Amino acid sequence: MHELWHGKPEIILADEPTGALDSKTSNELMEVLQRLNEEGQTIILITHDINVARKASRIVRIADGKLYEGEEV
Repeated sequence: MHELWHGKPEIILADEPTGALDSKTSNELMEVLQRLNEEGQTIILITHDINVARKASRIVRIADGKLYEGEEV
């Protein structure tokens, strides 16, 4: 997270950012990512946790080699 406050990358790639965190820290991290996104930062977040995915403004899923918009496949 330290790198987020030093410069502004075009895109933040967050691969399972909450995977090894407790629920309190996960929520705090997601709040930071949501705030950055609201400020115009592009964030690509990869997760297996649908509850984390639901906090995103857009969900894109990959199943059987195809891309799907939304939660339903």
